[in-house]
Amino acid sequence: MIPADEFRRVLGHFATGVTVISTTGEDGRPTGLTASAFTSVSLDPPLVLVCVDHESQSYPALLERGRFAVSVLTTAQEDLSRRFATTRLDKFDGVPHRSGTLGLPILDGALAHLECVTVATHVEGDHTILVGRVEHARSDSGEPLLYYRGRYGRLSGANP
Repeated sequence: MIPADEFRRVLGHFATGVTVISTTGEDGRPTGLTASAFTSVSLDPPLVLVCVDHESQSYPALLERGRFAVSVLTTAQEDLSRRFATTRLDKFDGVPHRSGTLGLPILDGALAHLECVTVATHVEGDHTILVGRVEHARSDSGEPLLYYRGRYGRLSGANP
């Protein structure tokens, strides 16, 4: 098998968008994490997936709640990506957000939002794949935040 460091280096050559995956915990407090391992799965029904590390502080709540929101970040939200990638417990403190249609925390100013009900989970390696049926979605204008080779970036000549 390929060593983990080499695998990470090679995968770093695949540019991805950056999202924050969020839900609420048992106590009703919002929790979330930064994820670039996010993609669409199906148009009919509308399905997406996200891969969540078992060590993530938000992992238990994402499994228990059975629903999650996806906020697609803009280039102006790099600081939020860094914040939600940490292990701190107060990630939402002072962060502008609102409660979505499904009662999930949604980040203000994001490029797009999706609210999902988890329809399947698959444990694979050190991550769990959550498949969500999209119940509500909205998009705004802006430029997406990208991650490539360990750095944040932007599209050249992007249309807002």
